[in-house]
Amino acid sequence: MIVKPAVRAWLMWGAMLVLCTGLLRAARPDVDDAQASLALLLVVLGGSLAGGRPLGFVLALLSTAIIDGFFQVPYGFVTVPKPLDFVVLMSFLATAFVTTELLTRSRQEASAAQARTSEVETLSRLGAESLRHASSEEALGAMATLVRGAIGAESCAIMTRDSPRGAEGMAFASTGQSRPIGEETTERRAIEGAMDARRPVLLDTGGHWTEHTGADIGQPGDLVMRPKLLVLPLLAKDRVIGVLVVRGHDALELDAPRRRLLAALSYYATLGLERMRLMTEAAYSEALREAQRAKDEVFASVSHDLRTPLTTIKVLAQSGADRGERTSLAIVEQADRLARLVSDLLEMSRFRAGGFTLVPEFNTIEDLVGAALRQAEGVRAGRDIDVHIDFDQPALVGHFDFVHTLRIVGNLLDNALRHTPERGRIEVSALRDGAWLVLSVADRGAGVPPMEQERIFEPFYRPADATPDGGHAGLGLSIARSLAEVQGGTVSYGEREGGGSIFELRLPVADVGDLGGLDGG
Repeated sequence: MIVKPAVRAWLMWGAMLVLCTGLLRAARPDVDDAQASLALLLVVLGGSLAGGRPLGFVLALLSTAIIDGFFQVPYGFVTVPKPLDFVVLMSFLATAFVTTELLTRSRQEASAAQARTSEVETLSRLGAESLRHASSEEALGAMATLVRGAIGAESCAIMTRDSPRGAEGMAFASTGQSRPIGEETTERRAIEGAMDARRPVLLDTGGHWTEHTGADIGQPGDLVMRPKLLVLPLLAKDRVIGVLVVRGHDALELDAPRRRLLAALSYYATLGLERMRLMTEAAYSEALREAQRAKDEVFASVSHDLRTPLTTIKVLAQSGADRGERTSLAIVEQADRLARLVSDLLEMSRFRAGGFTLVPEFNTIEDLVGAALRQAEGVRAGRDIDVHIDFDQPALVGHFDFVHTLRIVGNLLDNALRHTPERGRIEVSALRDGAWLVLSVADRGAGVPPMEQERIFEPFYRPADATPDGGHAGLGLSIARSLAEVQGGTVSYGEREGGGSIFELRLPVADVGDLGGLDGG
């Protein structure tokens, strides 16, 4: 038969009181009130230490009656004939009560300090486990083991709601039995309920589960929870990323210190899950970058290798055209078209592969616009280009790479010419706007729908109504914006009043005083 510690303390110290009383009574001729009081007070203190406040108070009352009945005249009667004897009895009783209370409080404070020490040690071990393991998966498994040991549970599991990229959720568990957490229907419902309600769920020994009214299981209070299963949702920025599930052999004894410890442990579990998610996302992003880099290298290599045969084809076709072969002109035209596509692909590949270099110099907008117009002569097809340059402001000079900036303006003009009807008009204007040189290219085409105004700068973007064989890969505007941004500028789109589009290039201005010997001075 197993006797509970509390019952054992009452029996043992009750027997001690009887034994001490018997010994004192046997030596009563040689024992006075003070000696009997001290001996019985020791019994009261011992009982208080073993059984707590209730046992101490009961022993104090019984000891007071024993002193009055056996050690004060007349013996054998519970009476106080003299005021001095009454003072002695009340002093003993007060002393016994006070010492019992002080001793009980001291024990409670010592127990609380020990619990706090245990919490700190557990949390420090948890921090060490988090840092000791190279992978988040191993660290989460170690956390589950630590939680199970700290709470005295049968099993503990840290479960993700779902894995990155839409995979099924994972569990990192520590268990004392083979049956995994969440195998039973009631346990699965409790776990799903905690995730959906974003609040702790407690499952009792009868299989009934309830949502905890408080959002934090570690909130202060003397309430002792005794669930069979406890499910704590793990929140990261108000988003449920998983749950901490603790299952007991029978009912878990969750007093305030243990609940406080569980709340702290769930915080570390949240950090572990979030760390795992970020590492997985980082690995996925790195894999995408590697794949993109490999693709860009292939593009660059193939585009470069295509230039030589294209040049040969064009030269041969040009020779045939000079001899009057009509099909040779079509070959020359298609070779030029393919050369433009290859050039665009090579340019984009250089951007992404990091093989792009700039040679910035002081240049004027007038020279830039003039060069761009000369390049566009062969593709104007009867369309007019009006140029407006504001000469009333300070010199329109910037510090930029002339060749690459000419490519920007050429792409903007090519885009405007393709979307302008025959015999239409394109306007090119340049002015200074504070610290910026602004060059705009405006057309009277169909414009761009609002939903697509940013997408037109994406590589390989083509409008839904574009012809499949339009002769362009959809890289011109993307290259133009990229070339502007690496020089500290921008390329943007705007709707033109009355219909059409305006593409605006902005580059940092260079003050005349910074030009040095530009004028030969």
